[in-house]
Amino acid sequence: MKTTVPQDFDPEKPEDFDSAHREYARLRRECPVAHTDGLGGFWALTRYDDVKRAASDSSMFITSVQNVVPKVAYTGRRPPLHLDPPEHTPYRKALNPLLSLEKSEAYADKARALAQRLLTPMVAKGGGDICVEFSSYLPVHIFGEWMRMPDAWLDTLHDAGRAFILAVHSNTPERMKETSLRLYEMARGLIAIRREQPQDPEIDPTSALLAARHEGEPFPEELLVGTVRQVLVVGMVAPMVMIGNICVHLSRDAALQQQLRADPSLIPAAIEEFLRLYTPYRGFARTAVCDVEMGGRTIPANEAIALVYASANRDEEVFPQGDTFILDRPNIAQHLAFGRGPHNCPGVHLGRMQLRVALEEILGATNSFSLDGPVTVSRWPEIGALSVPLRFA
Repeated sequence: MKTTVPQDFDPEKPEDFDSAHREYARLRRECPVAHTDGLGGFWALTRYDDVKRAASDSSMFITSVQNVVPKVAYTGRRPPLHLDPPEHTPYRKALNPLLSLEKSEAYADKARALAQRLLTPMVAKGGGDICVEFSSYLPVHIFGEWMRMPDAWLDTLHDAGRAFILAVHSNTPERMKETSLRLYEMARGLIAIRREQPQDPEIDPTSALLAARHEGEPFPEELLVGTVRQVLVVGMVAPMVMIGNICVHLSRDAALQQQLRADPSLIPAAIEEFLRLYTPYRGFARTAVCDVEMGGRTIPANEAIALVYASANRDEEVFPQGDTFILDRPNIAQHLAFGRGPHNCPGVHLGRMQLRVALEEILGATNSFSLDGPVTVSRWPEIGALSVPLRFA
C-alpha cells in the first residue's frame, strides 16, 4: 500500500533544457529526499551521498522490483539490469570482456568514418538537427557493429529503438509494450541466427551469451532473449542525448567551443565535465527491502526510489559551483554519470569513445556553430536534448 505523503515535486510538468536542473537544485536545498505521486509514485534521491549509497548497496536497494522511472517492464525481465546480485552477475561476466577499453577503442575508426559521413550533408546545407540527423544514428550503428548485426537490420533498429524511447517519454503504456515487443522480435531473430551460424564468443555478444554457463547450465531462454533485448537499446539513448547536450552548451559558450576546436587534446577532459554537468539519466530506480531512513525521512519498504544521477552530479557539497563547466575539475573522477556499484554502466568505454569521436568530428567539420531554433527535451527517465537544430558557420 502506497504511503500518503506530500507531493514535493511534479515530474510530469513541462520542462525546458534548464528547468529540471533548477528544480533539482531546489530539492537538494529544501527536500533532498522528495516524494511525488507522478509517474506512478516514487521517491527521488537528489544529493550525491544518498544516490551513491543506494547505487552501491545492492543488498538494501534492489533493482529486481523496479529498475527505472516510469516503470516500463511490461514484457519480461531483461538481465542484467532487471536482476540483483548474484543472479545478475553471470550475465555481466559474459558481456563485460567484450566492452573492455581495448575492444571499445577498436571501433573508433568506424565511429569516425560514420561521423564524417553523417556530418557531410549537414555541412553542405549549413546545419541541421544534430540529434535527429547525427546522434540518433551514430550509437545505433556503432552498437550494431558491436553486436555484429546484419547491416540490413540497422535502420530497423534505429526506428524501433527511437519509437520505444518516444513511447517511454510520452508515458503511454500500450505504446511502450508494442514498441518493446518489436525489439524482442529482433532479439529472438538475432539469437536464431547465432544458433545456426555461431561466431567467436570472444568478439560476438550474442554468441558469448549462448556459450555462457551458470552452475553448468546455459542461461534460461526467457532471460537470454531478455538480455539481448536489453543490450539492443541500452547503448542507443545516452550518447544521442549527450551529444545534443554538449552542442547546446557549446552553442552558448563560444569561447569554450573555440578553445576545444583549437586544442583537441582537451576534449577527453571536457567530455568528463560534460558527463557530470549533463548526466543523461535521472530515473534509474531501486526498491528498499525494508523501511530506510534517508535525508531525515522514512522511505517505506517496497516503494520505488529514483536515483537522480543528474542531480547528484551537481551537488555543491561535492562539486563546488556545480552548475558551472570547469575544465580539469580536480575531483571529476567522482562523478556518477555511469552509476556505481554492481549496476554501473558496462559500456563506459564504448560510450566515452563515441562522445570523444563525435565532438572531435563536429568541431573539426565546422568553424563555429550556434543554435538555430528551439531545443526539444526528453522526459523521464532521460534528461536532456532530443532535438537540437544547429547553424554551422
